[in-house]
This record gives sequence, structure tokens and C-alpha cells, in this order.
Amino acid sequence: MAIKGSCLCGEVTFEIDGDFENFFICHCSYCRKDTGSAFAANLFTSAGALRWLSGQARVANFNLPSTRHARSFCAACGSALPNVQIEAGFCVVPAGCLDEDIGIGPQAHIFTASQAPWEGELASIKRYSGFPE
Repeated sequence: MAIKGSCLCGEVTFEIDGDFENFFICHCSYCRKDTGSAFAANLFTSAGALRWLSGQARVANFNLPSTRHARSFCAACGSALPNVQIEAGFCVVPAGCLDEDIGIGPQAHIFTASQAPWEGELASIKRYSGFPE
């Protein structure tokens, strides 16, 4: 099954073939900095599953020195994009960049020892279906 995805500006599009092996919610400090949020929702698949459809020249990569942490993003709009880890043989796919429902949910929270101190309060705060008035 091929799943399509794209960046926010639409310059970069891609397709992922096959199934995702894992879907993790990562709370590590690197992922929190990457997203500017409480966590990153990342899917994992084989490195060969990714096919760029358009805008591959706009894909920028960042590898945090002295770590295994890496990310890819659109150089035009900054949206997170799949990152292929050649040596490890897998591809990390930010769930938010997918344009289609994948039919599975997260399997686990990881690196919870690093989670933001305010994250525990999220389940009990007000919810709005749109921007509050």
C-alpha cells in the first residue's frame, strides 16, 4: 500500500510503499526542539520504502553532531519530512506530513523521562474545535 505525503507549501511530495513497522510518540529533548512541541509522532519503515515524487532538491537534512539524531525538512517552508537512516536501514516518517490515513495508531511513548514538565496537564485542559473566540 502506498501512502502519500507532502510539506506545508506543497513543494515536496513523496510516497511511502509498504507497512510501517513502528509508530512511536517520542518525548526526547531533541524531538521536542525539532517540533517546538511536547513530542514528535514518528513512524518507522524500511529505508527503501521512500520515493520522492517532487521537490527532492528542496529537502534539507540536519544531523546533530555526536548523536544519532537527524531530521529532514522542506527548505522552503520548514515542514518536517521523512529522513532516511542509511546505516541503520530505516526511514523515520513524521506522522504529520502524511496526507492520508494510515489506519494505525501509536504503539508507545518513548523517552518519557525527558518529557516536558507541563505535558501531564494536557488531558485536563479545555478543548476547542477551532481557534477560541
